[in-house]
Amino acid sequence: MRRVLYDQRVLTLVEVRGGERDWAGAEQVFERHGWPVIGHEPCGEGRLSGVLEPDPASRVYEIEVRLPGSLRGCDRGAARRAAKALRAARLEAYVRRTEPLVRDREMLSEWQVYNLGAPQGERLVRARRLVRRGATALGHHDTGTRLTGTQGEALRLAHMASPAGTTNAPPAVWVRPLDGRWRGTVRYWPEEESARRLARVVGWSLAAAAAAVFAAGGPGGVRPLWVVAAAAAGAMAVHAGTRLFREGRAAGAALAVVALGLLLTLGLGPLHAAGPGWTEQQVLVSAGIVAVTAGLWLLVRQWSWGEWAVWVVPLVLSLAGSTFLAAGSVLHALYADGLSLAPDDLDVPPVWQVVSAAKLLTFLSLTLVLPAWWGFARHRHHGYAGTGEGFNVAVYVLLLIAILTGVFGLALHSARQAVDRTVAAATRGEDAPPYFGVEPAWVCVEPAVPAALLSGEGPRLDPARPYLSFGVAQGTAVLWDRAAREPLKLAAAQVRLLPAEPGAGCGGAG
Repeated sequence: MRRVLYDQRVLTLVEVRGGERDWAGAEQVFERHGWPVIGHEPCGEGRLSGVLEPDPASRVYEIEVRLPGSLRGCDRGAARRAAKALRAARLEAYVRRTEPLVRDREMLSEWQVYNLGAPQGERLVRARRLVRRGATALGHHDTGTRLTGTQGEALRLAHMASPAGTTNAPPAVWVRPLDGRWRGTVRYWPEEESARRLARVVGWSLAAAAAAVFAAGGPGGVRPLWVVAAAAAGAMAVHAGTRLFREGRAAGAALAVVALGLLLTLGLGPLHAAGPGWTEQQVLVSAGIVAVTAGLWLLVRQWSWGEWAVWVVPLVLSLAGSTFLAAGSVLHALYADGLSLAPDDLDVPPVWQVVSAAKLLTFLSLTLVLPAWWGFARHRHHGYAGTGEGFNVAVYVLLLIAILTGVFGLALHSARQAVDRTVAAATRGEDAPPYFGVEPAWVCVEPAVPAALLSGEGPRLDPARPYLSFGVAQGTAVLWDRAAREPLKLAAAQVRLLPAEPGAGCGGAG
């Protein structure tokens, strides 16, 4: 039986029809998916007598379906996985019943065994009791044995003989607690249930802090809505805190209030501060990064090696290779096109091509929302997210289309924005902003040959006016005529480019 990654175990009754050959096929399916067979019996006999109609050609298997994902909805996810696996094997099978096996762990107190006797070289009669207690609390007298259980169980475990006589237990030992659960002031839920309840408290507290940030920095029209949202999220955080412990509602509510207050302080900043501690953009970006990262992790951890080999590796290699190779010129090509230039008219250093490629690849992060959502959907056992071993082909194609469309749209917007800023600066006679290694600069153009012999393309050269220069590429001086609002290209060997002040004249040099 192959090893499978799973979070949940679901007892499943599966009726398989068709006789011995089909029963053997079903058992192979269970073996292939790593689902243990607990037992089987003829349909309508034994425990199923009076439950299902007797059928000698039908056998009911009790299997344990193991699957990743959340506890909520795992019964539905197990039924779909089992049905899909048997359907893929062309077997007539019916999932009759699913029941999650919840095996959560009790949160036992932890104890450390320490030596009651005085260590060698120390005379306890001269040692102060307070020093002795402090040294014990710091672990100086620990024996290296750790225990879990109630106080009585811990004492009995500490004094029991070591297994196989591997160590000689000290003649006088005692135990000290490593947590406060032994006091019994509150009663804890099991381990995973406690983690889920704590996550609700933290989640609602974060939502309240985020809503408070939007309320503090938002316009007056929507501010009351954010205030209501923050108050509602805060109330839900406190309510979740009251359910944090099995017994001890006040203690749980107090912890929730502390967490809520801490996050509100971090979000809004100190009362004497001029502005909020967080900005709306920081909240949105942080929430997006956390959500996308979590969704992708939930998706990746459920993939089998077959999905990695068939889908993921080719996708990553093709996108990473082709995108990075082409990305260095995509933004510059769009920028040049916006200025009515050819991509070869811009001489961009290789290092800036790498930087622009990295910028283009960052646009991919927004399109990762789709696979991240897919990861959450599979974790929650949503039916449309697929429950078998295969990766949904339609979603794969949609993902490719979304990536290409999203990257092109963002790259086009970035280039157009840079072009608009450059043209506006040229029109006003100001310094133009750089764009990934392209640094426009004002120059005066002095012809080195008679004007009639100048070769190039674009409007007529006026040496009395400054031009915005994009540098020299392949022997051609690439300029921008702010009066004609179009590029001017001249042979670099026929002109001299001299630095000029923005908006200043060139004195009519000719």
